[in-house]
Amino acid sequence: MSNRQTKSDVILIGAGIMSATLGTLLKELVPDWEIKVFEKLEQPGEESSNEWNNAGTGHSALCELNYTPEKNDGSIDISKAVKVNEQFQLSRQFWSYLVNSNLIQNPNEFIMPIPHMSLVEGEENVSFLKKRFEALANNPLFQGMEFSDDPEKLKKWIPLIMEGRTTTEPIAATKIDSGTDVNFGALTRMLFEHLKSNNVEVHYKHSVKNMKRTEDGSWELKVRNLDNGEVEHHTAKFVFIGAGGGSLPLLQKTGIPESKHIGGFPVSGLFLVCNNPEIAQEHHGKVYGKAKVGAPPMSVPHLDTRYIDNKKALLFGPFAGFSPKFLKTGSIFDLILSVKPNNILTMLAAGAKELSLTKYLIQQVLLSNEKRMDELREFIPNAKSEDWSIVVAGQRVQVIKDTETGGKGTLQFGTEVVSSADGSIAALLGASPGASTAVHVMLEVIEKCFPQYVKEWEPKIKQMIPSYGMSLAENPELFQDIFTSTEQALSLKEKQPVQVGQGVS
Repeated sequence: MSNRQTKSDVILIGAGIMSATLGTLLKELVPDWEIKVFEKLEQPGEESSNEWNNAGTGHSALCELNYTPEKNDGSIDISKAVKVNEQFQLSRQFWSYLVNSNLIQNPNEFIMPIPHMSLVEGEENVSFLKKRFEALANNPLFQGMEFSDDPEKLKKWIPLIMEGRTTTEPIAATKIDSGTDVNFGALTRMLFEHLKSNNVEVHYKHSVKNMKRTEDGSWELKVRNLDNGEVEHHTAKFVFIGAGGGSLPLLQKTGIPESKHIGGFPVSGLFLVCNNPEIAQEHHGKVYGKAKVGAPPMSVPHLDTRYIDNKKALLFGPFAGFSPKFLKTGSIFDLILSVKPNNILTMLAAGAKELSLTKYLIQQVLLSNEKRMDELREFIPNAKSEDWSIVVAGQRVQVIKDTETGGKGTLQFGTEVVSSADGSIAALLGASPGASTAVHVMLEVIEKCFPQYVKEWEPKIKQMIPSYGMSLAENPELFQDIFTSTEQALSLKEKQPVQVGQGVS
C-alpha cells in the first residue's frame, strides 16, 4: 500500500462547475500557485453540473416566479430577483473574459439565447403576474420584458402550449427574449481542459476519505486511488470542498466548529424528455409555471428548450423524488450517516416543520407515469405518452440549519459557503440557483478565505469582471455596456437579435 505524500497550495475536491470556476479564477489571479483536483468519478461534470442533471436555465430571475414573492400588502418584492440577476451577470462577464482571452473557445457549445417566459392560469395568478411584470419592467435589468393575457398573442409565443387548450380560465404570460440556456456540463469540461493545460493536476477516480489539520495549520487529505486501491496523503494550505451532495459528509470530517448543527435533506428529480424531434421543434423557450403548495422552489414546473450535444431537446419537470443518497452515484446510507450527535436535534426539528414538503415528496414519489403525463398536459394539452420518456436528474441536498429568523432546523433553499474562521477550508452546500451563480459564489469564497490578498487581486478581478463590487441595477449605463459586450463575446447576438436595451440574460 502506497503512502505517497505531496504538498500543494490549493486542493479542490470535486470536478464540477464550482471547482472549475474557483480553479480558473485562482489560476488567473496567482498563476504560480500549485492546484490539485480530486474527483471520484472518471471525468468532470458528471453529477449536478451535468447537462442531463440540471435545468440549464441561465438563472437570472427573468421567469422564476419564486424569486418575486407577493408581500402581505399585495405588492411584489423584487429584491431577490435583482440580486440573482446581478449574480448571473458576473458569470456572463467572467465567461466573456475567458472567451476574449482565448482561454476557452466556441461559446455556443455551452450558452445559447432562448426566450424566458412565465405562464400562469386563473384570475388570481394572472393578477400576480401582471403586478410582477409592472414591478420588474422599469428595472434596467429586466428591460424588454413583455406581458400578454391575449390568447391570440400567446398562440404566437407558445403554440405547443396553446394548441388544444379548452379551459375558459384566464391565462397570461411574460416573455423576455434575452434569456439563455447554459450547458453547465460542457462548460465544466471546457474549464477543466483549460486548467489541465495550465499545470493543474486533475486526478480522476480518486476519492477523498478523510482530512485532518496538521501542526502548521495545513490540511492533510487521505485519498484513495480507485484504480489500484492505494491510499495517498496530500496536504495543502487551502482546501475547497465542491463535491455537490457529497460536500456535507466531507465537511463533517473536518471537525471545524462551523460544520456543526448542519444537516442535509436530499431531493432527487425526474424529467420527462420529448423523444419526438418534430414536437421539440414546435416549442422555443423556457416556460416556468407556479410551484404547487408544499413544493421546494427547485420543483417549479417548467417546459424547457435545451441545447445538448448541439441538438435541440425538450424537457418537462422536474418531478421531485426521494432517495437517501446525497449523490446520484452515492450510497443509500448517505442520509443516515450524516446524522451526528451535534445535528440530530436540528434534523428532527426540520422534520417536524417540513410536514407539507414531506407530504409533497411522498405524493411525487407515488406518481405513476400517466399521472406525470397529466401534469405535462397542464402545459401541453395534446401531449401523447409515447412521445415522452423519463430521465433521472441529479440529486440535490438542501441545507438544514438553525437560524435566527427561522429557528431550529430551518430548511434553506439557496447555496451557501461554510468556511473555517481562519479561511483554510471552505465547502459549498445547497442547491438552486447553484451553477448559474458559480462566479458570484466563488468570489465569495475568495473574499472569505483570502482576505489578505483581495486588495492586491482587485484590479485583476475587475479586469475579468468589470462590475465587481458594484450594483448594475443602480448603474444602468454600465449594465448596458456590459450586457452588450458580453452578448457579443458569447455570440448571443447573431443567433437571435436583441435590440440594445432589451433586457438581460
